[in-house]
Amino acid sequence: MSRIGRNPITLPANVTVSVNNNLVTVTGPKGTLTREINPKIEVKVEGSVVNVINNNTEPQYKAYHGLYRQLIANMVEGVDKGFQKSLNINGVGYKVTQQGKDIVLNIGFSHPVVVNAVEGIELSCDKTTVTVKGIDKELVGQFAARIRDIKPVEPYHAYGISYTDEVVVRKEVKSGKK
Repeated sequence: MSRIGRNPITLPANVTVSVNNNLVTVTGPKGTLTREINPKIEVKVEGSVVNVINNNTEPQYKAYHGLYRQLIANMVEGVDKGFQKSLNINGVGYKVTQQGKDIVLNIGFSHPVVVNAVEGIELSCDKTTVTVKGIDKELVGQFAARIRDIKPVEPYHAYGISYTDEVVVRKEVKSGKK
């Protein structure tokens, strides 16, 4: 049995979970999320506690047990509090501006890069910081990674886009002839 899958999920007062066949729906003040789960994994809602139950002994389903428990826990946290990732833009003349829901990056290319917000994502920025917010943890992380991939940090000057909590390892610049 999975150690993570065994743990019950406690629901906040303003969040409800419903299970219909193998479709889990979580509703809260920030919105609604649904996810289809494997039919061999059982989800039981008892009052304000959600339990994920695995009756299989195969290793694959032991892994699914913990996976689905954590996915449901992330859905509960997302509709209650939401998720956010922050990105820093570092470089001479690099800046970011907002145009409606989209952002425009000026990051050393010959043209500005427009990043269009997708459904379920809210973008905000100041001069050198971009914040990606949403209720789906997977979508927020993937969208932040897409922005970061536009101009990854280079190791000599640390120019580029990095996560706020990312540690950028700097390389030493080559010196002259010996």
